[in-house]
Amino acid sequence: MKAFVVDKYKKKGALRLASLPEPELQDNDVLVRIQATAVNLLDSKVRDGEFKLILPYRPPFVLGHDVAGTVVKAGSRVRRFKVGDQVYARPRDHRVGTFAEFIAVDEADAALKPNNLSMTEAASVPLVGLTAWQALVEVGKVKPGQKVFIQAGSGGVGTFAIQLAKHLGATVATTTSAGNAELARSLGADVVIDYKTQDFEKVLSGYDLVLNSQDPKTLEKSLSVLKPGGQLISISGPPDPAFAGELGLNLFLKLVLRLLSRGVRKKAKRLGIRYSFLFMRAEGQQLGQITSLIESGAIRPVVDKVFPFEKTGDALAYVETGRAKGKVVITVAD
Repeated sequence: MKAFVVDKYKKKGALRLASLPEPELQDNDVLVRIQATAVNLLDSKVRDGEFKLILPYRPPFVLGHDVAGTVVKAGSRVRRFKVGDQVYARPRDHRVGTFAEFIAVDEADAALKPNNLSMTEAASVPLVGLTAWQALVEVGKVKPGQKVFIQAGSGGVGTFAIQLAKHLGATVATTTSAGNAELARSLGADVVIDYKTQDFEKVLSGYDLVLNSQDPKTLEKSLSVLKPGGQLISISGPPDPAFAGELGLNLFLKLVLRLLSRGVRKKAKRLGIRYSFLFMRAEGQQLGQITSLIESGAIRPVVDKVFPFEKTGDALAYVETGRAKGKVVITVAD
């Protein structure tokens, strides 16, 4: 099969198109012929080696964290899917690699593709959908009437999280450029802040939850918009001790992560705010619940650009500009 390979950790490193053997199927796996995949900033960060401490991929490896396609083989213990099923997934860590023609995915990580989406649209959902779900439903436990601030409302996670928060009954504020304000409003944002001309920390106050996806400076400012008892959930770091515990890291790495988040945890505690770092995980059951929301019309994916498979490198470069509205998708096969 053809796949785009990372030969070594490198900033802005080139992807090399290579011929690789078809993935080996384990008993609980389905082999998926990939029809579409999507690009995330996570792909750039993994390629650049930013997560080497917690995701030590050994080059050469294949990038890619989103997949939509058709099951062509099923392992002996697979019960949820059969050959011919159209599925989508965010494969689990250490088993990613969707910039390819085929991938073996544990059946627990996959769900049936929403029947009202094309493969292209479906491929845009898993990583950002699960990130939003785990932040707002699982960790945040957002309830009707709460106030939620979602940063970068026109980005991949932002476009999905705004819709999910509105579905959960929250009042939603977001930041975006003036050019993308109408998109944010169309997704359900009640308060849209132009990050180029307004300071969100001067506009917002008394919020129950902030979903942070930006830099450390923005993270610190986010504390001031929360009320006591509120939650600051960050998907851009710094990792916290609870995350280190979940990963089962050694003592040295636990200490490193504890020190990285010490400053923000201390400030949050002083203000009576809970801080947590979220590194989303593969979860087919949650993806199935997301499927229901999409099929009911509560959430629609936002796709900015679609690239052909041979232009995968260009798709990654476009995402790195930070200008994408929603997701960038790659078509792999018909």
